[in-house]
Amino acid sequence: MNPTQLARGPLPADSLLGQYKPPAGVYDELVESDGTLRPQWREFLSLLDGLGGSELERRWDQARRLIHENGITYNVHGDPQGRDRRWELDALPLVLAHSEWSQLASGLEQRARLLNAILADLYGPQQLLAEGLLPAELVFAHPGFLRPCHGYNVPEDCHLHLYAAHLARSPEGNWWVVADRSQAAVGPGYAVENRIVISRMLPHIFHHCRVQRLAGFFIALREQLGELARRHREQPQIVLLSPGPSSMTYFEDAYLSRYLGYTLVEGEDLTVRDNRVFLKTLGGLMSVDAVLRRVMDDDCDPLELNTRSRVGVPGLVHAARSGNVVVANALGSGLVEAPALMAFLPEICRRLLGEELRVPSVRTWWCGDESSRRFVLSNLERLVVGPAFLSHTHRPVHAATLDRAERQQLAAEIEATPGRFVAQELVVRSTAPVWNDAALHPGHIALRAFVVASEDSYQLMPGALAHVSSSASNLGESLFVGHGSKDVWVLSDGPVAPVTLLQPPGTPLAPRRSGVDLPSRVADNLFWLGRHVERAEGTARLLRSVFSRLISEAAPGTMGELALLYRALCGPLSPPEGEVAGEGTVSTMELLVMEFLYDEHQPGSLQSILSGLGRVAKVVRDRISLDSWRILMRVDDDFRPKAGAVSPADVLAMLNQMILNFSAFAGVATENMTRGPGWQFLELGRRIERALILIGVLRSTLYHVSSSESAVLEALLEIADSSMTYRNRYATNLQLAPVLDLLLTDETNPRAIAFQLAALTGHVERLPRSPGEPLLSDEQRLVLAVLSAVRLADVQKLAEADEHGVRHELDALLQGGASKLRELASAVSHKYLVHAGPAHQLTEIRLG
Repeated sequence: MNPTQLARGPLPADSLLGQYKPPAGVYDELVESDGTLRPQWREFLSLLDGLGGSELERRWDQARRLIHENGITYNVHGDPQGRDRRWELDALPLVLAHSEWSQLASGLEQRARLLNAILADLYGPQQLLAEGLLPAELVFAHPGFLRPCHGYNVPEDCHLHLYAAHLARSPEGNWWVVADRSQAAVGPGYAVENRIVISRMLPHIFHHCRVQRLAGFFIALREQLGELARRHREQPQIVLLSPGPSSMTYFEDAYLSRYLGYTLVEGEDLTVRDNRVFLKTLGGLMSVDAVLRRVMDDDCDPLELNTRSRVGVPGLVHAARSGNVVVANALGSGLVEAPALMAFLPEICRRLLGEELRVPSVRTWWCGDESSRRFVLSNLERLVVGPAFLSHTHRPVHAATLDRAERQQLAAEIEATPGRFVAQELVVRSTAPVWNDAALHPGHIALRAFVVASEDSYQLMPGALAHVSSSASNLGESLFVGHGSKDVWVLSDGPVAPVTLLQPPGTPLAPRRSGVDLPSRVADNLFWLGRHVERAEGTARLLRSVFSRLISEAAPGTMGELALLYRALCGPLSPPEGEVAGEGTVSTMELLVMEFLYDEHQPGSLQSILSGLGRVAKVVRDRISLDSWRILMRVDDDFRPKAGAVSPADVLAMLNQMILNFSAFAGVATENMTRGPGWQFLELGRRIERALILIGVLRSTLYHVSSSESAVLEALLEIADSSMTYRNRYATNLQLAPVLDLLLTDETNPRAIAFQLAALTGHVERLPRSPGEPLLSDEQRLVLAVLSAVRLADVQKLAEADEHGVRHELDALLQGGASKLRELASAVSHKYLVHAGPAHQLTEIRLG
């Protein structure tokens, strides 16, 4: 069906949207009140109908897999499991006309100018208070008014570099602003990811509809911050300050840092010296010129603001006040997020800008004003009552949902402390089509639009982030309240030129290679990523060896090596010999070994190791490739227990796939990572852990001479993936000395302990050195001591046992090597990965 046919009347029944029926009394984004299609949707719907429902569903399944593989997530505060939630996205975009968006752009750019001017006044001359345009109580009682920030000069008088407006459409079709976000505007990164997913799912429709691109918005942001930061030097250092992995939006923090080309940092990565901000790196302290913050105002500086903050930078306020660093948005900008401010914006706009407010706020009454309070108390059931200042603990409540006693209590609280409350008109949100169960249904939407400072004005992103719910009451001001999100397509009135964040051809750029500018925390996390990956793979290989024997033809009682392999799972020489007998039943052995699969509280279990791996991978996702991330996501997916009983055969299949995935991760790291500091620390962690794991397995299985020696040796070769090499050298003649030679002293075997030590020697030699450091560093001495001992070892003597069947010389060598490797790990951490201890508040300053 072509667009002309669609424009003539109501949607035909055979159309993909033919049964779509929006609720009465609301504005629907798709259809007019008479059921005809709105003009901006006609081209889109015509092309979508041509695609067909089954094809759309097939593509949508692929798109959801892409969302999962890309790890698009958000965290939920208060989630007892503390797990990331998968980002929910609807298959269909919200389509908006160019003319409508241009009007909205004019209004939101004006609003950003207005809020910026208010901040400049309230942190400066405070004429709004002197002229009575704003009650003093709304400023001085506001917890977001940061007194240490009053009076300092913000570069270019720009407090708001990035601003977000939370929008709703009235039943008459007019846009309202229901909330302002001026501290750390959340959502632009999710908007880009939504665009990537939907445009890949519907590429032909996307290009045919001439959708405006989002990249120009981020170019403006980068140019704005770069211009301000270049006041200090021509090649400035800009960082993105994140609260860390516990933040609701850590995925977006990592995504934006990579997209914009900024270094992702946390508070502990930065330090203030001589009123300047520095980044702690492997090579020492590196000066920082600008900070794009994703941390709330009060948490930015535990020295002058919130003393309990663990995510801020002590001294940041003073450094910004001294003009030595640009902070975007400026500290204290959360002041204009107060809902109560909306009641005064029209008059303030006339005073500061000489203009009428173009996009109105939702009607707001501040109860601190007597006439407003009387109106609120007289119309309480029709209004939504909430805190005058933005609060994460007290949510707005629709008074009509309260019983009589609760309404009376609310009225009494308003009378007692009127300045703490605002009332707002109930927002009835518009609806838009949502793809669910292979059909379209109306869903209520809220829109978050983003504005960036650009030269001497502001620029609206030609797109937005819509979030959607089946109920209008489920859409609060938070980005994460509701049932999902939508991409927003703003149509162009002409051809759309390609836009990219890449520099244009011919831009002068000096060649550079990775140096020692890697943040110490990132190096630490990469080091532990390597250790966790090897620990997980080593445990998986050990468990695979056990489960392959549990489903073999032989009974467990005839396989003495099972008890030794179980001992290796528990740790060297534990449990005591004889505690786990090889003659146990299959079910008993299964129960014992299953603890090392899915019991997170069992030390050394695969579940506990993978949980740690997931946590550390999350904090370095901006430093590893997308392929590496997808491999680790696949490991996590495959490991989750399936519904019903899990058999040893199921476990064996899962372990086989897991080991393949870890091999793929190692291959990607080896073949694709540049040989810079990040790769070195990843490799240091991997080599130390691989050596420690094999040492532990050898000590657990070879300390005593076993009656099942041949079976034990076969298991060891299997765990170390060296069976084929051994057979090529010695056929099927299993003896301990050649096995020790292959697994302990052979520097050509990538699984041997000697190979790990030789690799560690090279990595340690390439670590940054101080000019006055001795010829051999402590780290070099440690690894050379172990490597020399292994090289000098006589495997024939190591294979010998005393009259009690104990191999003392072998165990002493292995135990000494493990001790030295742990010392090496500690020495590396102490020397390279810790530049300063955490900030401590010695005494809490109390006012009054």
